[in-house]
Amino acid sequence: MISRELAVALKEAGLVWHPESGDRFQLDLPDEVEAEIEADTFTVSEMTIESHATPSGTILGFNGTTEWALDSLTLGDAVWLPREDQLRELLRGTFRELRRLPDTFEVEVEIAGDILIFEHPDPAEAYGLALLDLVGRSR
Repeated sequence: MISRELAVALKEAGLVWHPESGDRFQLDLPDEVEAEIEADTFTVSEMTIESHATPSGTILGFNGTTEWALDSLTLGDAVWLPREDQLRELLRGTFRELRRLPDTFEVEVEIAGDILIFEHPDPAEAYGLALLDLVGRSR
């Protein structure tokens, strides 16, 4: 799972999330909400948290969640934590290779003819850094 910091950077860069069962997310609520609630990680699931498309946007509905009083929230109030496979898929045709080195992983992508390498000890973070660069260039 990628770090919250990278997930927030991807969200702020404009990465669009279309929630599906199995997706993980954290809350991104105003400052007055306790930080411990934001640190909880939730999973979209037909049993507990469902994604509902509405005319005003997608809502995440909490079905029977009793630990705290929240019935639903908008996608704007959530930070998606994409999995490694989702990040690789989002890189699409730019992805060239994942290499494991002794202390790190390298993700190689090709963007506009340039070969770029992003490295991190966690392969998901390396994919996320590459995607952040790609999303930033597409704006």
